Amino acid sequence: MRIHWPCGTGIPPLRFVCLCVSVGEAKNIPPYPGPNKMRDCYCTVNLDQEEVFRTKIVEKSLCPFYGEDFYCEIPRSFRHLSFYIFDRDVFRRDSSIGKVAVKKEDLQKYHGKDTWFQLQPVSADSEVQGKVHLELRLSEVITDSGVIILECQGLPIVNGQCDPYAAVSLLGPSRSEAKKTKVKRKTNNPQFEEVFYFEVTRPLSYTKRQFDVEEEDVDKLALRVDLWNASNLKFGDEFLGGVRVPLRVLGQAGVHDAWYFLQPRENGGKSVKVDELGSLRLNIVYTEDHVFPSEHYTPLRDLLLHSANVEPVSASTAHILGEVCREKQEAAIPLVRLFLHYGKIVPFISAIAHAEINRTQDPNTIFRGNSLTSKCIDETMKLAGMHYLQVTLKPIIDEICTEHKPCEIDPVKLKESENLETNRENLRHYVDRIFNVITTSGVRCPTVMCDIFFSLRESAATRFQVDQDVRYTAVSSFIFLRFFAPAILSPNLFHLRPHHPDPATSRTLTLISKTIQTLGSLAKSKSVSFSAQRAVFMFSLLSLKIKLLISYLSFPFLYRFMIKRAQGRNRFGMKNFKKRWFRLTNHEFTYHRTKGEGALCSIPIENILAVERLEEESFKMKNMFQVIQPERALYIQANNCVEARDWIDILTKVSQCNRKRLSTYHPSAYLNGHWLCCKLSADTAPGCTPCTGGLPANIQLDVDGDRETERIYSLFSTYMTKLIKMQGLRQRPPGDLQNPEADHFSRADAGTAAHQVQTRQVQEDKDRQPVRPLLVLYSKVKL
Repeated sequence: MRIHWPCGTGIPPLRFVCLCVSVGEAKNIPPYPGPNKMRDCYCTVNLDQEEVFRTKIVEKSLCPFYGEDFYCEIPRSFRHLSFYIFDRDVFRRDSSIGKVAVKKEDLQKYHGKDTWFQLQPVSADSEVQGKVHLELRLSEVITDSGVIILECQGLPIVNGQCDPYAAVSLLGPSRSEAKKTKVKRKTNNPQFEEVFYFEVTRPLSYTKRQFDVEEEDVDKLALRVDLWNASNLKFGDEFLGGVRVPLRVLGQAGVHDAWYFLQPRENGGKSVKVDELGSLRLNIVYTEDHVFPSEHYTPLRDLLLHSANVEPVSASTAHILGEVCREKQEAAIPLVRLFLHYGKIVPFISAIAHAEINRTQDPNTIFRGNSLTSKCIDETMKLAGMHYLQVTLKPIIDEICTEHKPCEIDPVKLKESENLETNRENLRHYVDRIFNVITTSGVRCPTVMCDIFFSLRESAATRFQVDQDVRYTAVSSFIFLRFFAPAILSPNLFHLRPHHPDPATSRTLTLISKTIQTLGSLAKSKSVSFSAQRAVFMFSLLSLKIKLLISYLSFPFLYRFMIKRAQGRNRFGMKNFKKRWFRLTNHEFTYHRTKGEGALCSIPIENILAVERLEEESFKMKNMFQVIQPERALYIQANNCVEARDWIDILTKVSQCNRKRLSTYHPSAYLNGHWLCCKLSADTAPGCTPCTGGLPANIQLDVDGDRETERIYSLFSTYMTKLIKMQGLRQRPPGDLQNPEADHFSRADAGTAAHQVQTRQVQEDKDRQPVRPLLVLYSKVKL
């Protein structure tokens, strides 16, 4: 990887490392040595010996298919990226079948490629990680060699614990002395600071200023340091790694201080033929981002953020990136994060979605492909909708995983102790509950998702005016098929569960997810278990609920006349309270002088920090509540106590996913220079009472705009050949002697090249526009 430092800055780039692994499948796993040849296998992903991810268990298979993706930021250094195949054992410790270990420096060889790796044998004596700090000294006075075991770092955690100690041995032709350190409990970074002495030779001559040793004797000696985990199990202590240091490293100075990586024990592994263990298919993407100061990304960033305003959008920089990338996903991830960071994701997705809808000929195929639009919407829902999933699905998913009710409805897979009708009723009960919580969750949907869904709905309705349902199917394909259904199927991937569910529960979640997909697609049921009339009735009822949900995401859902207090800093009085028409949508809370007039004030939903009741003593008025904003609170009096409760409830729900919700508030007003509740004089003083609407949603996106722009720059650099072909220019030969900078492509060049392609693409699109109807007509006639 080549890194160009900006000239004259002298500022090294910040380094970020991330890993994306697709664990595909294994094949030819050796059979279990017993009457039942099948195995229950799972795969783990390890940084050295630290497990960071575990796949689901695939039961009764010697060729298990996993199909799971794992992404993480790597916070520390490592030497190997390892993958282990384990066979689950109900009564004993799970047994390891084989492993794949890739050195860090070799990861780029397999970058982004589907690769089959042969499984290697696993031995406890060969599975090591960490390093040890040693200091060796040759003493002139007491004719000894002193060994100081200072510390270790990064030792593996074995069976959930690490209680290490070191065994130190002096090895030679006719000697083998061993000593041990104390055990350090519950740490994989122990500080030993212990000194051991070994006699290395007898002096041949001795003076006050000189001490001679027999060098050939020293050359034959070596120091062996082994690290062990003190185990309470009957199997004995576990070997953590060792290092062998010849004493000749002391040299004439007689002092040696160094760190050593721990090594496996010699001849520790069993002799097993590699091809007998099977193989594992992986796709590894290892990325190192080197991020420079922000000003170096300004030209490219400005072009990207301007993409939504380019006509046609297919000529924009962001859309061009999606065209040149091999996979739409690799372009969508940094683009979505960048546009979210700068608050421009809605206009960008609206623009590319509108263009895609206009290109679609059949309303039944809308957003069915893996286009840049669908990938960007998927990524936006993952980032902005995670808390929405938590508050909507987590309670019922936890209940399903805890109750373990059988829901198998396939007669072939039915167990002897299960009843088909009972299982069907259990499944129907779970589906009803999940379907109801989804269709009533509109008020919790994040504003950015609601705005995108509204845009999709309007574009689809305008494009296909004859089809009355397309406005709903365009949205339901995302909200049900791409958002809720995958979260139900794999709750651990969406942080709804800490681990993979057991196989029986996983089967239940699969059946529920498939049913939700069918319902969400608004396709009529073909089940023969219902009569035709009942099927039509049920489909109509469920479709109505889905349409209500989608409508709920896009239109006003509460409005009423209420009394409000002026938000200025004037002296309080009854003259400051006025009757206004309040209107709430999923993206703003407004009030108007009368119904139908323009808004006097608009409060974006994302600016609502809390909604709480206001104590009656503040203004001697009942049924009051407050909408707390960053600068001040809006005080409102509802018409009655029921209406006040309804407004508080719905405003709390619609703002529940806001990033900066308060955890405390003031239950009384700020009057006469102090808060009536806590008597504090500062109007900016933090609240004195916990909020009843819950703690902050904690969904602040950890997005670095410069880092995402660097990723986009790297993508343009990777696909520069394709970009130049689009630009219609001849590529300069790399390493041109007349121009040493010929193969150097800077971040400013990326912006310039993209701008040139964008300009050319605009003209080409304009030139082709009259031809497109003729091509469509010709295709129809030819068919």
